Amino acid sequence: MRQDSEAVTVFLRPGSYFVGGAKYRVRTLLGSCVSVTLWHPARRMGAISHSLLPRRLDATGECCGSDGRYCNEAVARMIEELARAGVDARECEAKLFGGGHMFDGVPGYGRLGDVGRENGECARREVLEQGIRIVSESLFGAGHRELIFDIQSGDVWMRQVEPARGA
Repeated sequence: MRQDSEAVTVFLRPGSYFVGGAKYRVRTLLGSCVSVTLWHPARRMGAISHSLLPRRLDATGECCGSDGRYCNEAVARMIEELARAGVDARECEAKLFGGGHMFDGVPGYGRLGDVGRENGECARREVLEQGIRIVSESLFGAGHRELIFDIQSGDVWMRQVEPARGA
C-alpha cells in the first residue's frame, strides 16, 4: 500500500480535468462549479473534472469542443482519455460534487438562474447517459467544497464550508 508521502498531489484548476493512475491524489476547490470523478477499481485509474458551466452546444445542438470549462465536454474528454489508457468508463464508479449556491445577496444574481444547480444536473445527466454508475454525490446546498480524490483507493474526501452569515 502506498504511503501518503509517496502520493503525487495535483491541484486541479477551474476549467480543467485530470486523468491518471494510482500514484496521484488530486485536490480542488468548488463553489458553483462541479467535479465528476470516475474511478476504475481493478485498474486503479481515475479521472476528475472541475467544470464552471453546464454545456456549450453548436447550432445543431451537438457538443462542439473539448473545453474543460463545460461539464458535457469535460466528461466526454475524460471518457476518451480513459479509453486511450484501456479503461472502459462504463466499468468506472462515478462520484459527483459541487453545484453550490454561492451568490445570495448579490444584486441581479437571481435573474441569471442557479448555475450551480444547472451544473450538478448536467453532470448527473452526462454520467448516466454514458452508462456509468453513480455511487455517491454531494451536490447543491450553500457554500463551497474542498475535495481530495485519491486515485489509488477511489476515495474522495470532501468538506463543505457554509458561507458566513451576516456581520
